[in-house]
Amino acid sequence: MKTARLLSRFRIDTPARFRLAGRTYAETCGFDTDKDDAKAALKSDLERLSHLQERLYAHDRWAVLVILQGMDACGKDSAIKHVMSGINPQGCEVTSFKAPSAEELEHDFLWRHAVRLPTRGRIGIFNRSHYEEVLVVRVHPELLERQRLPEMNRRRIWPQRFSDICAFERYLVHNGTRVLKFFLNVSREEQRKRFLDRLDDPEKRWKFSVGDIAERKLWNKYMAAYEDMIRHTSIPEAPWYVVPADDKWFCRMIIGAALVRTLQELRPQYPRVDQAMLREMRKARRALLAE
Repeated sequence: MKTARLLSRFRIDTPARFRLAGRTYAETCGFDTDKDDAKAALKSDLERLSHLQERLYAHDRWAVLVILQGMDACGKDSAIKHVMSGINPQGCEVTSFKAPSAEELEHDFLWRHAVRLPTRGRIGIFNRSHYEEVLVVRVHPELLERQRLPEMNRRRIWPQRFSDICAFERYLVHNGTRVLKFFLNVSREEQRKRFLDRLDDPEKRWKFSVGDIAERKLWNKYMAAYEDMIRHTSIPEAPWYVVPADDKWFCRMIIGAALVRTLQELRPQYPRVDQAMLREMRKARRALLAE
């Protein structure tokens, strides 16, 4: 299946009709019969990604923001580890957002994310993001109390935040930051298996939190929040990709393919050297050879 068709299968272009219940957790588009093909595709994309990222850095005109959202144990960390393995660390930065600090709560909800945006020429990855404000905060509305919002602005808080997020992302795109958003759609049963793996493996136990079980009990509320979020924030400038995440290798392949395609669309180029600079370089070369 060609990359364009493969990506369009998971990109949400008609959000008004989107239903999370209609999405599969384990679709692999035929790659399940030969995982080696998928791994080879990812390897090829990583090689292209390395070259494209170097040109992006040299071109210094665009930035790329990758947003990863999903339930606990959906595979965000491993996706970052594998998909970004071929990228020069000089041109990439990962930010993992936890509960906001006291200082961050003194600002608007987008402030702490805005200050972590990638600069031109770089790829930024948000492991969780500003979308937590319409997910965790929606499932736990008591968290709004810490934000001390004016009472009049809390009556329509979620439509307002959807609107603000869409405006924020349009602003980023208009100013040279491409936004790629992935919801890693893991099943409740697969999450259970991954939690058990963490508990049984001494090298993975550090990843487990007792709070994960409490959040798991709110699964249906989270799914409703995710569906509403995607329906209201999958915009043409920054559409959501809802990626089946039960098979990590397939999920990584889709993320890698989308990132490569985005960089190819930007067509980053190495800066051109003008004639005056070229003459100076020739002089420098002759001087070095003469030493």
